[in-house]
Amino acid sequence: MSNITLFRTTERIVMGAGSINTLDQEIKNLGGTKPMLITDPGLVATGIIDRIEKLLTKGGFAFIRFDKVEADPRFEIVNEVVDLIRANNIDCILGIGGGSSLDIAKVASVMVTNPGKVEEYFGIDLVKKPGLKTILVPTTAGTGSEVTPIVILSDNHEKLKKGVVSSHLLPDCALLDPELTVGLPPAVTAATGMDALIHAMEAYTSINANSTTDMLAVRAMELIFGNIRTAYANGNDIEARNKMLEGSMLAGMAFANAGVTAVHAFAYPIGAEFHIPHGIANTIMLTPVMEFNLIGNLDKFAHIARIFGEGDAGMSPRKLAELGVAAVRELAADLNVPQHLSAYNVKADDVPALAEGVMKVTRLLANNPRTLKIEDAEAIYRSVL
Repeated sequence: MSNITLFRTTERIVMGAGSINTLDQEIKNLGGTKPMLITDPGLVATGIIDRIEKLLTKGGFAFIRFDKVEADPRFEIVNEVVDLIRANNIDCILGIGGGSSLDIAKVASVMVTNPGKVEEYFGIDLVKKPGLKTILVPTTAGTGSEVTPIVILSDNHEKLKKGVVSSHLLPDCALLDPELTVGLPPAVTAATGMDALIHAMEAYTSINANSTTDMLAVRAMELIFGNIRTAYANGNDIEARNKMLEGSMLAGMAFANAGVTAVHAFAYPIGAEFHIPHGIANTIMLTPVMEFNLIGNLDKFAHIARIFGEGDAGMSPRKLAELGVAAVRELAADLNVPQHLSAYNVKADDVPALAEGVMKVTRLLANNPRTLKIEDAEAIYRSVL
C-alpha cells in the first residue's frame, strides 16, 4: 500500500454573509478588467444577477453576460461560450449559480487557452495549460464545484454524463455568501443539500480516502446532516444556510481528492436518460448502494451512523451501519425527495441498458469499497423502481 497522497483545492476562499460585496476587489486582485459573467436564466429571474451586475458596474468593469446555462449542461454549450469569450476579449470569468454554471465557467476558462473542442478533453489530466482567471460564486449548497478540479457535462449522443478532470480547473477564488442561497426554494435546498451530503459520505467511504479527506468529510457530514432540515423548513435561517454552504464546500474538498463512488455512477445514466435532477438521482440511489457497500467497510459506515446520531454503546458495526441507512432514508422522506425511479417513468425494461451505463463509469467505480458486477447493478436499479 502506498503512503503517498495528493491534496488539491482552491487557493483563495472568501466566506461569510455579505462577502459578495468584495467581488470587485477579488477581480482586481486577479488583474481582471473585462469579466464574463456565466449563469442561468433561473438565477437571472431571482434578481441576484442584477445585484452582482450593479457591483461590477460600480467597480468600473466592462463586462458581458452569458445566461443560457442549462441544468446538466450539454458539452456543446462550452464551445458556444468559448467563441463568445474570444470574440469579446474577456480576461477573467465569473461563474455564478449552481453546479452547472460553475462547471461551464471552469471548463470554458481552460478551453480558451487549450486547442480543440471540449469533447476531446473528457478524461483525466488531458488539459495542458492553465485557463483564464476564474472566480466562482455558488448559490446552492450542493456540488462543491468551487473547490473541485472536476467538470461534469452531458453527452446526449451517448446518453451519459462525462467528466473533465484537471488541476487547471480549480478556480483562482471561491466566494461563498450564504445570503445568495436564502431565496432557494425548499425542493432545491433539499436536492442540492442531499447531493452535498452524499459527496461527503462517498468521499469518506472511497478506497482512496485518507486522513485529510476523512477529516473534511466528517465535518461536512456533521454540518449538512445537522442543518439541512432547518434550511429546508426555514430558508431564511442564515446560520443554517451558512453551515450548509460550508459543509458543501468541505464535502467538495473531500471528494475532489478521494473521489465519489457508486452512488454517483448509478445517478449518471438515469440523469442523462430521464433528466432526473442530479441531487434527486443521487438520493434515489443512495440507500440501495449503501446497503450493497456496507460489507466493504463496516467500520466507516458505522461511524457515519454515529455522526447522524444513531446507535447505542456496544452496538455492533453491522447494526450501526444499517441504522445509518435508515437515517438517510428518513432524511429523504422529511425533505420530500423522491425515493423511487417510477416517479420519473423509469420502467423495468429500462434496467439492462441503465446497468450497462453504470458499468461504463469506471472512473467512479474504481473508488467504490465493493466490487460491482453488472448483475449487481441491475438488482440495485430494480430495488428502487
